[in-house]
Amino acid sequence: MSAAPNRDRQAERREATRREIVDAAWEIARRDGLAAVTLREVAAMIGMRSPSLYSHFDSKNAIYDAMFGQAWTLFLAEAEKNFRDLPEAPREALLAIVRHFYDFSVTDVARYQLMNQRSIPGFVPSEAAYAPSVQVIDLLQRTFHRLGITDGADVDLFLALGGGLLERQLANEPGGDRWLRQLPRVIDMFADDLDLPGPPLRSTT
Repeated sequence: MSAAPNRDRQAERREATRREIVDAAWEIARRDGLAAVTLREVAAMIGMRSPSLYSHFDSKNAIYDAMFGQAWTLFLAEAEKNFRDLPEAPREALLAIVRHFYDFSVTDVARYQLMNQRSIPGFVPSEAAYAPSVQVIDLLQRTFHRLGITDGADVDLFLALGGGLLERQLANEPGGDRWLRQLPRVIDMFADDLDLPGPPLRSTT
């Protein structure tokens, strides 16, 4: 009979506290904006004294770093799942990719801002926190190759077109779909330029 593996309960408690701190930081960011996250506010929310936070995170930017890594890890997991079920037609697949990114972004604007904008002066994600975003780009490139898009400049253009529409939507009509409705047209323009096969996504009537 084999002995049960030893559990490092102290490490488990420490990790649970770190998650609680990050969750509190997200709650503040979603309520008041990313810039409103402070060590004092986070500590008060979880019933901890501010100096005690330093035994878990050595600075506010370290908390942002954990938030950044968590957000991209979540998006990577969702993307890996969604990309397995993409439509066969390249245009429909491209539309599904960008719609997934839209849905993920608009459901949590603070998370989107931390992931994709330089919204925190002086904050640069660590290599470990940045790694999931690199994996997302690698996944995109492999998926695009499968769809017949092999030029890195074309991938860049696709990201700029989709991201630009999303920025307009969030800046000018949060919660609406004015720019979201342009996606089929933009995907068609992109696909036409690359001579991708398939019927147009937008109505021709």
